[in-house]
Amino acid sequence: MPRGHVLVLDDEPSILTTLQKALSLEGYTVDVAGGVRVAEEKLAKKSYDIALFDVALPDGDGVSLLEKVRVGGSDLPIVMMSGHASIDAAVRATRLGALDFLEKPLSTDRLLLVLDNTLRLVRAEAEAKALRAQAGQLGELIGESRSMVALREQIARAAKASATVLVTGERGTGKELVARAIHLAGKRVKGPLEKMNCAAVPSELIESEMFGHEAGAFTGATKQRRGKFERASGGTLFLDEVGDMPMPMQAKLLRVLQEREIERVGGHETIKVDVRVVAATNRDLEAACQKGEFRADLYDRLNVVPLALPPLRARREDVPVLARHFLGLAMVANDRPGMVLTDGAIELLTSYGFPGNVRELRNLIERLVILTPDAKIDAEDVRVCLGSASAGTPTGLFRPGTPFRVLAEEAERRILEEALAHHGGAMASTARGLGLERSHLYKKCKALGLRGDKAEAEDEG
Repeated sequence: MPRGHVLVLDDEPSILTTLQKALSLEGYTVDVAGGVRVAEEKLAKKSYDIALFDVALPDGDGVSLLEKVRVGGSDLPIVMMSGHASIDAAVRATRLGALDFLEKPLSTDRLLLVLDNTLRLVRAEAEAKALRAQAGQLGELIGESRSMVALREQIARAAKASATVLVTGERGTGKELVARAIHLAGKRVKGPLEKMNCAAVPSELIESEMFGHEAGAFTGATKQRRGKFERASGGTLFLDEVGDMPMPMQAKLLRVLQEREIERVGGHETIKVDVRVVAATNRDLEAACQKGEFRADLYDRLNVVPLALPPLRARREDVPVLARHFLGLAMVANDRPGMVLTDGAIELLTSYGFPGNVRELRNLIERLVILTPDAKIDAEDVRVCLGSASAGTPTGLFRPGTPFRVLAEEAERRILEEALAHHGGAMASTARGLGLERSHLYKKCKALGLRGDKAEAEDEG
């Protein structure tokens, strides 16, 4: 697996040859430039993980190029090297963001150590930044309900393997967080975690986004760009809303999952990738396969390890702890210390159906922190913030103008979802708990597009 793509800028051909050979032997992909102009052309066309600049060059100097790169908004890690640079040049380079300054003649061992440490630092900072961005969302996996305990156990087991995982669940249940938990608990934690929302990328750009492109591959492709698969090599790629991927891309994704190699758009080079894929969707992919809207062979490839996230209404006992957790986060974020949720507020929150699941609960708590004038948040404050959503029965089963058949099916689905979640997905236990024949429960679940994770294991026993 390539350790990184390096650009080396130096005007001495012997140094370029030596460094290219030495770094290539260590697993780096190396490009070389003998002058500033050539280096600028390469930087404009390709993406690099790190660059090594000499200071004194025939057509300029490396420190000025470093400054130009920074002014352009790039955070490319750059290491400077020189045999006769002044202290002023070293100080200037450091202030401009050079990560190290090496003296010539270069020690190969020292250079390799610097490059390795630099890339490790950059990747660690990127991961820490991503984790900070996710701060507060860890509450989505909080809860001691039977379904959440089972889910955390499933995540721990899935993380130890390298198989593809398919995470299913309604919007707002925390599918992206599950993907991150799998990555952080697995063997690939030192590698990158790349994310791609398949529904958010225009169909004409999704191949480029996923596999990258060469300069000139299409209008606007002014430089080479690595795609998500290439950038995630050695780590994890999270494909969100995979059920919305266009059919032509489904075939190409299937090939990559089978062959573990890609080609950039407009390119002919086959690039090996070592990526663990975690996919997620809120669609019923089995039904989509039956309708011809999703490839059955791709579904089989993605669904090696299925993880089903329960809706919040199926684990209402977790609502109080989640609400108080989000309250603490919202108080800090909005500088409103000392706020509390009354028992009445907690009771109303627990009874509400939360169609937007944990995400809706978090947003509601923050709204309450911002809009409630007093430190005490009571049931009336919750009712006002929920508005019409809290009208009628607490679970919102009746909706004016909706046929009884539709309402009854929704109620039946909700009951079965909650029962399955309560019994940890075990079909036999769920059937006994509901006083149903197991065959009848199977038929009901199939008709409603539900599944019990432990059905097969129980049947075998």
